Amino acid sequence: RRPSRPQSPLDKVPAQEGLSLPQLAGRWFLVGVGSRCSYLAEHSHQLEATTVMVTVLDEQSLAISTFRKLDGMCWEIRQHYLPAQAPGRFLLKGHGHGSKVDVVVGEADPSTFAIIYYQKGRSVSVKLYGRTSQVSETVTDKFEHHVRSMGLSDDVTYYFPTYGFCDSADEFHILD
Repeated sequence: RRPSRPQSPLDKVPAQEGLSLPQLAGRWFLVGVGSRCSYLAEHSHQLEATTVMVTVLDEQSLAISTFRKLDGMCWEIRQHYLPAQAPGRFLLKGHGHGSKVDVVVGEADPSTFAIIYYQKGRSVSVKLYGRTSQVSETVTDKFEHHVRSMGLSDDVTYYFPTYGFCDSADEFHILD
């Protein structure tokens, strides 16, 4: 017998039940991130306001456009979230071997917030998105609970600026 695949940290994260993809469509603001990413730790003082536009494709996958500033210029990063084994679970394929990212919508009230888990290799991040750039303390508490449930602490939880957003990028500043 082949050895069973080791359980992934996201295997035990339940996806939001009853989530319909059209509810996720539209504009979101990146409010916070819980992550052990060393780049984030080293550059947390340079975080830029970030918006995301979600478009539903073929009723099961998502086109994600992330808008953020880099060196004062607005950039658009385009990604395609493919459906995974269950509703609320997606796969983001990167370039090269070992670059896939598993995505789980952990908790969401599509009119106000979404808490989404990302796993690349053994590394997990938790992101909080809001329909507005600021969310209620109740939503922040839920987010911090989700972050702690992944073994991440307050010292690796970062909040993003609530001003200075990009709404578009010119044709030379788009990454697919």
